[in-house]
Amino acid sequence: MTIWIDIAALDEIPQRGARTVRTAQGCVAVFRTFDDRVFALDDRCPHKGGPLSDGIVHGHAVTCPLHAWVFSLETGMAQGADAGSVATYPARVEAGRVLIDAERLMGRRVA
Repeated sequence: MTIWIDIAALDEIPQRGARTVRTAQGCVAVFRTFDDRVFALDDRCPHKGGPLSDGIVHGHAVTCPLHAWVFSLETGMAQGADAGSVATYPARVEAGRVLIDAERLMGRRVA
């Protein structure tokens, strides 16, 4: 059985924007897309450590603000010629609240 952590109201995260969740292992970025889907990924680009939560959200992807790497919000994989990925965490919206899988969030490792 999955235990979910309530992060925020969906309306507290701007469309095409993000909020961060701080954990003992580092930050997780929670993104809201134009179609009100939510995704959670590590908030640190593997290339130069840029904060993905400060990136530009387009479709179901985010562009790192430092060096323009584009990451799929669904898979965490970098798009294009450069290889790389960030961890993703199950997230959902229920009754207008954003929830993240507690076990996966607390079990994450520092890169």
